Amino acid sequence: MRVEKVGIIGAGLMGSGIAQVAAYHGLDVTLVDVDQAHVDRAIAAIRARLEREAERGRISAEAAEAASHRLRGSADITDLTSVARAEAVIEAVVEDLEVKTRIFRQLGRVCRPDALLASNTSSLPLSDLAAASGRPERVIGLHFFNPPWALKLVEVVSTASTTEETLQDALQLCRQLDRVTVQVKDTPGFIANRLLVPFIFDAIELLQTGVASAEDIDLACRVGLNHAMGPLATADLIGLDTLKAIAESMFEEYGEPRFKAPTLLRRLVSLGYLGRKTGRGFFRYT
Repeated sequence: MRVEKVGIIGAGLMGSGIAQVAAYHGLDVTLVDVDQAHVDRAIAAIRARLEREAERGRISAEAAEAASHRLRGSADITDLTSVARAEAVIEAVVEDLEVKTRIFRQLGRVCRPDALLASNTSSLPLSDLAAASGRPERVIGLHFFNPPWALKLVEVVSTASTTEETLQDALQLCRQLDRVTVQVKDTPGFIANRLLVPFIFDAIELLQTGVASAEDIDLACRVGLNHAMGPLATADLIGLDTLKAIAESMFEEYGEPRFKAPTLLRRLVSLGYLGRKTGRGFFRYT
């Protein structure tokens, strides 16, 4: 199935980033959230990013303008009728199982029978969302990475009920979006986060026990390990609240100490220091 219209549920960093990728690659996008003003700000931010990319010569001005025209917004997150005719819907709201379950239950009611229903969850059990939809065979995980317009990887996550047709439709959508895909079963953390989270937690332990400064920990990884970004800066980019939620899901599933959120991470989240999105995490951002 070739997708022409896609609904994106959630206008935060991930949702708006996925919307930008989809619009740039020729899809008509409906971006949905709880508040119209929030949706409008997200679309304005997408258009500003597209304009900057054009100014830097990375894309043409014509492509940026065309992508901007493919974006529309809606605040009907309760009834979701704005995405009823979309061939695919990608949910990218907060990592809260109750919130996501409510959305998938409604998507199952309003979407066209053959619609591909995808979640961008990075840690929650996809099978629960599939069951809530009432059409589990058409539910799949499409885990994009932050920021979606810069990082091409998508983890394609199948549940026990995902059909081969659904998997192929999801892979076709990712090809339309020019993404690199890896396939994985429905397990907390999938591939990348299951490897990344313990690495970040080891870096946090080094910081909280006074072994080294945040700057030197990240410098060692960038220069010594040839990483593009250090683990603490990566945590700030992910969002410390999101990182904590991912860890809690994995710790509940696996019970392994390496997935338990360090004390310093929990304290920063409690203080509202969530990383780049709040201007402060392990580092300060202006």
